[in-house]
Amino acid sequence: MKTAFIHDWLVTYAGAERVLEQMLKIFPDADLYSVVDFIPYNQRSFLQEKLSQTSFIQKLPFAKKKYRSYLPLMPLAVEQLDLSAYDLIISNSHAVAKGVITGPDQLHLSYVNSPMRYAWDLQHQYLQEAKLNRGLKGWTAKVLLHYLRMWDIRTANGVDSFTANSCFISRRIWKVYHREAKVIYPPVAVDEFDVGEYKEDFYLTISRMVPYKKMDLIVEAFSQRPDKNLIVIGDGPDFNKVKAKAKSNVTLLGYQPFDQLKDYMQRAKAFVFAAEEDFGITPVEAQACGTPVIAFGRGGALETIRGLDNPSPTGVFFRQQTVESLLSAVDLFERERDKIKPQACRENAQHFSSERFRQEFSEYVEHELNLFRDRTGIII
Repeated sequence: MKTAFIHDWLVTYAGAERVLEQMLKIFPDADLYSVVDFIPYNQRSFLQEKLSQTSFIQKLPFAKKKYRSYLPLMPLAVEQLDLSAYDLIISNSHAVAKGVITGPDQLHLSYVNSPMRYAWDLQHQYLQEAKLNRGLKGWTAKVLLHYLRMWDIRTANGVDSFTANSCFISRRIWKVYHREAKVIYPPVAVDEFDVGEYKEDFYLTISRMVPYKKMDLIVEAFSQRPDKNLIVIGDGPDFNKVKAKAKSNVTLLGYQPFDQLKDYMQRAKAFVFAAEEDFGITPVEAQACGTPVIAFGRGGALETIRGLDNPSPTGVFFRQQTVESLLSAVDLFERERDKIKPQACRENAQHFSSERFRQEFSEYVEHELNLFRDRTGIII
């Protein structure tokens, strides 16, 4: 059985790439395709040192740093990748990868981290954050997103079966494509973390500093409570904006290596998470350290964190992305923190391990292969 993976773009090692890493462990002989691939040769271990076959965008000017600027060309680019020689195609998609062209004798399975957020329900938020909600550039962006939506719906017909990385994304897939999607939670390297039994008197947040992560909200909230210490790890475009809101009880450390990050996670009183994420890996990593989570109660966090209404809670939720709502959740955590045990947090995190992902995804692929054989009579 000839197998190929198609990934949106390979430029860093983040959540979607962790999924791809585990998929490649299941199918080590598979070939790899991507719209662009700029992962350095000395950082390709998660790809099993594989080189991917890329689209024409790879060779366009400034593509290494400005690949996102070529989004209007990406539907065309992914359609030019020739995967006709493969029996099984697995797309790992949050943008255009699922749009690869396949034939009736090929099985195309798509693991969707999310339909294109910026083209669908988060369009207005993205346009506002990018300052593209007015003027000629704004109208150009809106027209482009309109055509991307039409292309996105059309190409969903070329997928034989969808999987989603959370129930939240499964509902988004149904809303956008009107297709059912089996939920297989993404892999989290929980075994790389150890439980810290003794917590110190500080809160922790870790994230890339971009608008939707709401790091400025967290810093602003804790700056209003000088008796509560906050450690902030991460960098990004909004670093100076976030730093400007920090008072003396808030310490911004910027980027930190993994060992330091893990050490802070183990010692923190609680981990604070204010983004609406499709899944959200860092709250699970915090729980793997036995650390409770104070999280915005939308998106994937509702599936990875057990609230105070659970017999074995692992965190508390706040319902609005406001300073007042976050601080109310912090106060609630302070009153109820004795109900949250480190071992309960660790136990919950184990449900999202890499081993569990490989087992569930392997079983899913085998099931779909059998259905394909029964339906078509083709043995692949």
